[in-house]
Amino acid sequence: MAADLSQTVPGRFLEAVARWGERVAMRKKEYGLWRDISWNEYHRNVKHVACGLMSMGLKRGECAAITGDNCPEWVYADMGIQCCGAAATGIYSTNAWPQVEYVVNNSEARFLFVENEEQLDKWLHFKDRAPALTKVIVWDTEGLRQFKDPMVMTFDELLEIGQKVAEKDPGLFEGRISQIEPDDLSVLIYTSGTTGPPKGAMLTHRNCLWMGEAITSNNPMFATDEIMSFLPLCHIFEQLFTVLGHITVGHVVNFIERLDTVTENMIEISPTVGHAVPRIWEKYYSAIMIRMADATWFKRLVFFNALKVGRKRARLKMDFKPVPFYLEILYKIAHFIVFRKLKERMGFDRIRIAYSGAAPIAPDILYFFQSIGVNLIEGYGQTEGTGVTTTSRPDRVKFGTVGVPLDGVEIKIADDGEILVKSPGVFKGYFKNPEATAETIVDGWLHSGDVGEIDEDGYLKITDRKKDIIVTAGGKNITPQYIENKLKASVYINDAVVIGDRRKYLTCLIMIDEDNVVKYAQDHKIQFSTYKDLTRHPEINQLIQSEINSVNESLARVEQIKKFTILPKKLYEEDGEVTPTMKVKRKFVNEAFSDLIEAMY
Repeated sequence: MAADLSQTVPGRFLEAVARWGERVAMRKKEYGLWRDISWNEYHRNVKHVACGLMSMGLKRGECAAITGDNCPEWVYADMGIQCCGAAATGIYSTNAWPQVEYVVNNSEARFLFVENEEQLDKWLHFKDRAPALTKVIVWDTEGLRQFKDPMVMTFDELLEIGQKVAEKDPGLFEGRISQIEPDDLSVLIYTSGTTGPPKGAMLTHRNCLWMGEAITSNNPMFATDEIMSFLPLCHIFEQLFTVLGHITVGHVVNFIERLDTVTENMIEISPTVGHAVPRIWEKYYSAIMIRMADATWFKRLVFFNALKVGRKRARLKMDFKPVPFYLEILYKIAHFIVFRKLKERMGFDRIRIAYSGAAPIAPDILYFFQSIGVNLIEGYGQTEGTGVTTTSRPDRVKFGTVGVPLDGVEIKIADDGEILVKSPGVFKGYFKNPEATAETIVDGWLHSGDVGEIDEDGYLKITDRKKDIIVTAGGKNITPQYIENKLKASVYINDAVVIGDRRKYLTCLIMIDEDNVVKYAQDHKIQFSTYKDLTRHPEINQLIQSEINSVNESLARVEQIKKFTILPKKLYEEDGEVTPTMKVKRKFVNEAFSDLIEAMY
């Protein structure tokens, strides 16, 4: 028996329900209206999911999987599975069926929750090759009214079974929760690694609860906060805010309608704490710059003068220098006239703090948001450390760094520059993969695979992924990420892959920002019919060359990009070219476009 219920995720969930009861826990937009869900309703659904699963044989220590977009049902399933003493594993809704099959079988999932017909179709491809699976549960049954399969049931049917079981055996739910130990598995999170098949990172209740406390106390969060849930829930970054931080401080979680309504929902919700991957912040930045390019000369003049003031102030603050009184007054005027309205239009007017995580962000993008008064900070970590290792503190954001360790986290730099981490968040290991576990955790230290340095103020600076470092033919060590981040700060460049390992000079594959480049083409009357045409057009190549030239000016000669090629196609997760958090799979891209790379040499 676990001595203390509060040491497990389900135990903490019960405490949250007892504390907040009828208060709003979540909101979901349905048919154009926002619907409130109280903590009591959240509890009722979780209890019925858990009792239903237990009655169908889900045991402590087993696993169940979930795939679909963020919504209350996803969270009910996740928490319900954990209340059975089982581990929940999320699968990206964008994964192709072979990837779903891999996770279901590797995790030995007993149950699979799927959102809709599209996700159910993926299971149908491998239904005869998933021996551990006993039931598939669908929560959105549109288009499936006539569908019948003995393995498939609806979410509502599960809730009905669970309700009857709970009425018949009132002590079952809390009785099972009381058996869960802090070192039992809470979640199994498959890393969408940029190399090889995904590995299941085993996170315990102790790991998860510690991180829920750390993320909400180092930069305090409160029950009055509002967040927007839209990043994939199977990723640890979203779990921190929608599940772990939520049961710790009780803020309101708002689920968006669909991924293409993020910007509209952001304005409606106007969250107080923001979190997104760099790609989202880059898109907002691009949208502002496009809008400004189309504005009248007077509006442009006012905006860029205000931005100049904001940048000057942000630079001083991010270098821990005092801001002169006159500059603070000018900034207040700039904020009142320009930035306040801009933030209102984007839904950023209430944001107290915003996080960028899951991939490196271009420092210029952070600098821009700090300049307009959005307190955007970068966090650093990995799934294996339960999500966060370092983050900046409010008003202590340092330019070019990812902040300081969370309270209770130790970091040190190995002789080869690798960042090593020790904390209560360090995972138990990789599921059914002792070799990879032994390589990753050595003497209690998590080997991050990232290279970095710690400055005199204790702030961590990431220089690159260990395995991505380029050694040129001349023997120079180059960190491609640094150069790529500079290139990505351009509104015309979506992503970049720097090439040059054992080569005489550096080259680059460029993925253009389609919206901005198409607008440039229209403004300059450039004719094109397809995406490929656009990437081949001499004027577009000239545009990208000028962006690369300006980046080259800030680099040492050995780091400069000598040649580039614009990729003739967009990169898609379905094709295995990018991860679900939009990180380019370098190895895959190098192989897929090897002919374009060789042509540059």
